[in-house]
Amino acid sequence: MSMPDSGGDPLRDFLADPAYATVDLVDALDRCTKALGLEHSRVYLADIQQRHLVPLTEVAAGLPIDASLAGWTYRTQSLRVEPSETGAVIAWFPLLDGAERLGVLAVHASALTAASLERGRALATLVAMMVTSRRTYKDSFVRRTRTEPMQLPAEMLRAYLPPRTIGNTRAVSTAVLEPAYELGGDAFDHALTETTLHATVLDSMGHNLASGLTSAVSLAACRNARRTGADLPELVRTVDEALTAWLPDQFCTAVLAQLDFASGVLRWSNCGHPAPLLIRDQRLIVDALEREPDPPLGLPSLLAARPRGTHETTLRPGDRVLLYTDGVTEARTRSGELFGLQRFTDYIIRATAAGELPAETLRRLIHSILDVETDRLRDDATILMFEWQPAGA
Repeated sequence: MSMPDSGGDPLRDFLADPAYATVDLVDALDRCTKALGLEHSRVYLADIQQRHLVPLTEVAAGLPIDASLAGWTYRTQSLRVEPSETGAVIAWFPLLDGAERLGVLAVHASALTAASLERGRALATLVAMMVTSRRTYKDSFVRRTRTEPMQLPAEMLRAYLPPRTIGNTRAVSTAVLEPAYELGGDAFDHALTETTLHATVLDSMGHNLASGLTSAVSLAACRNARRTGADLPELVRTVDEALTAWLPDQFCTAVLAQLDFASGVLRWSNCGHPAPLLIRDQRLIVDALEREPDPPLGLPSLLAARPRGTHETTLRPGDRVLLYTDGVTEARTRSGELFGLQRFTDYIIRATAAGELPAETLRRLIHSILDVETDRLRDDATILMFEWQPAGA
């Protein structure tokens, strides 16, 4: 990216300054905006339920994700431009941490040129990195993106959850989890190595702090085994042993899966959980991943002498796999009907046919469940979806 000396040198000087790491983000944004020769910019982050874009300062009002141009940028990860009240223009840039959507950046300018758009994109990339590096310890970010108090079990579980969306050029995995502020025992995890996507969905017994602790211990045991190179059967055994040793009265159901990027081979273990779903060529392949489940994690005594099963199939390019908890299909519509598996999969299929981004599909799907519920969700509802798109497909 080429920049004139008047804009490039101040930015390089600022980024090279050792004090840069401790500068408040709003101040850093202002200094970087000026160094790039831009007039003004403002950061908006998505709230925890992805309904609103919330400014990092109190000066501006929040914007609805479903009914604003800024929201369109967030939903589609695409640039949008609109006139401002002062007669200038506002360019909306998506803020992305890899595949994860953080929010949007508004850049104000008297006129947009190829150079100013290039600098705006550079600023959005820089801001996304600053937000990502600071949000784990800046409580001000957390407070701004919450609309109500969070219950203790949910606070504990949220601390263990990974980003909602991860991905590379060969696969993307995205997840949603509700009720955001009152979680009981649901949790998800996904991670990437050089060769493999790892994905897990858990549903712990009960809806209290012990349930959250069960999921937290299970996630920690799963990651600990994965990070030492454990194969899938050993990984499942590690979680079993951890729960048996530390929480002998607790258990959870789970699906733990591994997708090989090169071959498309999917391996999974089902521990008392709803079977994964396979969507191929815009239709549900009925019972494609249905296998006899093993007992829940933490109940190895029920296995007797036989080991847990590991299942395997080969995906095709473009296949989408859904892991979910029963809170999704057992939610009720306003008429009292179950949301159901058919309604669930039909929604995913329609969104896929429309070319919608996976993360946006799950955002809108979980909102449709929340919005038709007669009251609050009766159970946690978690959905994790991953898609295999090998290079050259």
